[in-house]
Parts: sequence; C-alpha cells; structure tokens
Amino acid sequence: MGRLYIMRHGEASPGHPDSERELTARGQAEAERMAGWFGQQALEGARLYASPYRRAYQTALPVARALGVEPEVLPIITPDDSPAAVCDWLLAQAGDDVIVLVSHMPLVGLLTELLTEGRASHGLGYPTAGVAELEGEIWAAGCARLLRFTAPHDIR
Repeated sequence: MGRLYIMRHGEASPGHPDSERELTARGQAEAERMAGWFGQQALEGARLYASPYRRAYQTALPVARALGVEPEVLPIITPDDSPAAVCDWLLAQAGDDVIVLVSHMPLVGLLTELLTEGRASHGLGYPTAGVAELEGEIWAAGCARLLRFTAPHDIR
C-alpha cells in the first residue's frame, strides 16, 4: 500500500510572471511548520517532487530538509496542468512507496478529487501549505482513500 502526500505551496506574494512569485514571510513560516510535521511522520524512502514555480520549490525546501531528501522538479504539476496526466505519471512510479508532491491550486484539489472520487470536476479546497494524505494500491482515478488532511493551523 503506497502513500501520497499532496501539498499546496505556502502563501505567496502577488506578482508577474506567475512562475516567479515568491513565498511571503507567512508562507515561509507555513512551509517550516509543515516541514516539522513531515519530519514526525517517519516517511522512510520518500520521494519529493515540486513544481518548477518558485513558490512551490521554496515550500519544498524545508520539507526536503525534514525528510532528508533532495526535492526533484516535476514540470507537470504547475497550476493548470492536467490531473489525469499526473495520474498517468503516478502510475509509472510503482516502485515508490511514499511520494510527496508540492504544487498549486487548482491542480492539488482536482488531483485529490480525481484520485479519491474518480472525477476532477470541482476539486477540493486547500488552504496554503495544506497537505492531503492518500493511501492506495494503485494511483488511478477513484482508487485512493483520503486518510487525513492537515494544514498549518492544525499543528500545535
């Protein structure tokens, strides 16, 4: 049984181009808080993938330190990428027991809905730096179970 953690980036400042937006001080604090949470999860052998957008990569860096891994850039997890394409990619990662994706709305909400409900119509709402933990034998539409959802404000 594999685990998939789908994380939205921390709060980001406005700006243009979208791909260059950076985390705010609050967004950095959210990323650090969630990194502490990840560090308590005992995710041996986790693989960490981040969107190439600056704010997602900045969010992934403290998580990577907590997990003791290097973040890998995954070009197919930007805001408007296809959840179905990400599912196809996940299916090809059969050897990875634990995968962490750091991405954006609306993709994170749509991907979570597709994996758990079998459709990607409205998507789940994600606060900044929120994490959905899914469990599944196969990462295909409707084949995962949402175990829990954790946001920075849930961590004391």
